[in-house]
Amino acid sequence: MKKILSVLMLLLLSISIYAQQDVTKFLGIPVDGSKAAMIQKLKEKGFTYNTTTDFLEGVFNGEEVYIHIQTNKNKVWRIAVGNKTGLRDEGQIKIRYNKLFQQFEDNSKYTISKTSHKLSDSEDISYETSVHKKQYAATFYQLPYEGAQNRIVWFTIAKEHGEYYIMIFYENENNASHGEDL
Repeated sequence: MKKILSVLMLLLLSISIYAQQDVTKFLGIPVDGSKAAMIQKLKEKGFTYNTTTDFLEGVFNGEEVYIHIQTNKNKVWRIAVGNKTGLRDEGQIKIRYNKLFQQFEDNSKYTISKTSHKLSDSEDISYETSVHKKQYAATFYQLPYEGAQNRIVWFTIAKEHGEYYIMIFYENENNASHGEDL
């Protein structure tokens, strides 16, 4: 009986390890589990948690950021990362967007979506977003490729008070809502 229990525990451990490998990771942490556990893991990485705003704060990729943990049915499904400071004008945001795009493209942990591309110097972001309601976003998938559609990392340009910033999203599609509550 002890041998059977040992084999079952090893099997469950193997399944758990595989499940954690099959989800998006943020700073090496699986985007999964409870919000409280994710907050604790991010605090261990040096972020501070603000109970009033429900955001974590710290430095990510050289930028002061806010991190918001989004859940579905008490399981983490998305980590949203936004600039804390450093709102940019249109020219600066193009540079930031293209630099971030290049960082993801050069990182061997990611593959790019076929529909994503850098911004051209001639792109008029202000005009396109206000007149044509265009959204600027780039999507990448964390590797390995098997199941990569569930390991999405994407970023977009957002605007606040006439200035721009980047929002980055690390998503675990396994935990996202798929209409089951409708």
